[in-house]
Order: sequence, then C-alpha cells, then structure tokens
Amino acid sequence: MLTAEQGGRGSAQMNAKAMFVLAASVGLIVAAIPIYAHHSFDAEYDRNKPLTVTGTVTKVEWTNPHARIYVDVKDESGKVVNWDFELGPPNGLMRRGWTRNSLKQGHVVTVNGFHSKTEPHIGNARSVKLSDGRQVFAGSSFDVGPTQ
Repeated sequence: MLTAEQGGRGSAQMNAKAMFVLAASVGLIVAAIPIYAHHSFDAEYDRNKPLTVTGTVTKVEWTNPHARIYVDVKDESGKVVNWDFELGPPNGLMRRGWTRNSLKQGHVVTVNGFHSKTEPHIGNARSVKLSDGRQVFAGSSFDVGPTQ
C-alpha cells in the first residue's frame, strides 16, 4: 500500500515529465517557425518570366532575411515606376563581394532577375550591374551561379 508521501512523489515526478514533454514540444514548434515562414523561390517568383530593367536606385535595405533594393524605372510610356527587388541575405552578399556601400541612392543600375507571380513591380534579382560597370550576383534563391 502507498503512503500519502509516496503518492505525492510519484505525482511530482509525473508532473516533471509532463512539463518536460510540453517544453520540448513547444521548442520544436518554435524552431520550425522560421523554416515554415521562409519561402521558396517558386512560391513567389516565376522562373519563366525573366526581366532586365535599368534605373536609378531610390532605396537600399540591408536587412535579414533578404536585402532589398528599390529602383525607379521608366516604363514604355515614360512613366516612372518604382521596382522592389529581393536580394540574398546580407551575409551572402558580402561573400559575393558586396559591401554596404556597393549601392547608394542615385546610382544607375541594371538588374537581371525574375518577375513576381502576383505583383507587377516586384522581382527577385539574380545579378546587378553597378554604376562602375561591375556585375555582382545578387544571391537570389534561384541563383545557381553566374549567368551565361
């Protein structure tokens, strides 16, 4: 027969195990959120719709998980449209030769990349030709190396 003291210990051990299982479950769920939140190239961009635009940099965001550049481009009618291009992560860009000073507001650049599946003036940049003539790869999630 169990005494009240023994039953209390067993209950405390059971509660500790339950708390451990609960904490481990929550930890796994929280760890999976960034993986779930991060998108694949094919989820947002159309690899069958390449684009090349030339324009003036209006803004550079050097942030995780993706750096972004905004470029004013004249469309066919002469109207200026602001394009939003996703780049790779800042760390990846630095490994490809970028610095925070590679692009500045007012630089004229040519961006090669791919159209968004849903937004008319959003793209994923594959390469950016800088105002000094250098071409740097943008660390796109599509990118498999230099373009031919």
